[in-house]
Amino acid sequence: MKKRVLFISSTGGHLTELMKLSDCFDKYNYYIVTEKTKSNLNLKDKYKGKVSYLVYGTKDHPFSYIFKLLFNCLKSIYLYFKIHPDYIITTGTHTAGPICYFSKLFGTRVIYIETFANINTKTITGKLIYPIADQFIVQWESMLELYPKAKFGGWIF
Repeated sequence: MKKRVLFISSTGGHLTELMKLSDCFDKYNYYIVTEKTKSNLNLKDKYKGKVSYLVYGTKDHPFSYIFKLLFNCLKSIYLYFKIHPDYIITTGTHTAGPICYFSKLFGTRVIYIETFANINTKTITGKLIYPIADQFIVQWESMLELYPKAKFGGWIF
């Protein structure tokens, strides 16, 4: 039986990085979760029945962001029980944090891939998920100094 894997990230560059892993999707019973934007609506057609969207939110609008984040947390819990993944693989960011923490309560393994964009600074999501990640992967060797327990995976691109 194939392992159930939830691939989750925010939209934009994080999703671009996550989708670079698409060659391995068919090895798993996979599911994709990201924020809904015009730029990624085509995922529903390409991966029929395997995609769910969260509400897009940006910290540039702090008041509405709080409500969007809360909604996304609740929807993430719903999706977790719907999918019941064995693994969560994420490239971040805020969209992925809550489900990673929630899933650890149920024994799901979390694999976090720190963004290619950071060569020598930690991301906020990286700082938050590093303590709970079963595997933490960096794309730059220089990041091993910041995350000593991480593994160097090389570039996704």
